[in-house]
Amino acid sequence: MTHDMSFIGLFLNASLFVQLIMVFLLFLSVASWTIIIQRQRVLGKARQEMEQFEEKFWSGVDLNKLYTDLSSRNKENAGLELFFTTGFREFARLRAQTSTSPQAVMDGTHRAMKVAHSREVDKLEHHLSWLATIGSTSPYIGLLGTVWGIMNSFIALGSVKQATLSMVAPGIAEALIATAIGLFAAIPAVIFYNRFNHIVQKLETHYENFIDEFSGILHRKAHSAQTRE
Repeated sequence: MTHDMSFIGLFLNASLFVQLIMVFLLFLSVASWTIIIQRQRVLGKARQEMEQFEEKFWSGVDLNKLYTDLSSRNKENAGLELFFTTGFREFARLRAQTSTSPQAVMDGTHRAMKVAHSREVDKLEHHLSWLATIGSTSPYIGLLGTVWGIMNSFIALGSVKQATLSMVAPGIAEALIATAIGLFAAIPAVIFYNRFNHIVQKLETHYENFIDEFSGILHRKAHSAQTRE
């Protein structure tokens, strides 16, 4: 008796439980690549916008004009643009209150930017936990299918008086294909999770540095205004 050793043949000849595991792993693989492509676009765009805004911000542009330009756009601000507009707006609002001390103005401004920072980082990390989950669990799910398939193969061999390699090999191959699919789903998920996590950490560091530097600029403005008064 000949056996079809192609992927389709191994899938069709596997038990129903192993087939369900294979289908589930293929679904996880598709989901993983969907997240990878989407996160690649989001993080790439975030890095590009950060570099463009930093170049504009440190070019010596008037901060009031920059705030007006960013606030009047139909586009929603994100990243450094969001921190700048949020901090500058809160700074102007608090400084307009004559009873507010410079330190209170800076505390409120810094707090507003930190809240925006936290929300922005959450957006960057969106779905990354799914990549970590797929990468860590897929091999075990595939191994479950392999163990189940091998177990059924040996149970079937128990009813045969004389087992040959040609009888054992197809069942073992059908079982091992589940582990192969599990690794196929897990390896890209782990690689890109580590890559994206590194990018997010670098962006977060840049964000924090900008907030500190911008806070220093606003701190000098607050105290210079108090000195003139």
